[in-house]
Amino acid sequence: MKYEFKGITGEELSFKLNRVKIAPNDKLDIKPQFSRQVRKVNGNDKLNFLALSVKIESTDEEPKPFNINVTLVGIFEVEDVKNNDEERKFVIEATKIVYPYLRAAVTNLTANAYIAPLNLPVIAGTIFPEDRDVYAFTVGDGNLN
Repeated sequence: MKYEFKGITGEELSFKLNRVKIAPNDKLDIKPQFSRQVRKVNGNDKLNFLALSVKIESTDEEPKPFNINVTLVGIFEVEDVKNNDEERKFVIEATKIVYPYLRAAVTNLTANAYIAPLNLPVIAGTIFPEDRDVYAFTVGDGNLN
């Protein structure tokens, strides 16, 4: 399997400040929710889009100082995918490529709103539990492509 990262685009970037009162000693639990979607172009199986999203929403039960919704789309050209395992490996690797851009977008979005910038954690493995078994395997064999 071979893949090439062609670029990235922002599909959605939204920020809304919530007027929430939080006691000085209360700890804020942001709990970002991540999702992703992989799409292929009809008539061109080589062109793949990986949409990676993060959402933070305030609720009555768990108030948050802001709502954020960010979706970035990575564009990839993929060749020689022989089976479902290779396709899953591509999705994991593409997620690892797009995630730092998502982190930067969230940090910049909050900084540009003139609040303390939110820095999502650096992820060494994967943010999706369903990838952990594949990720553990690919790290051990030393051959990701």
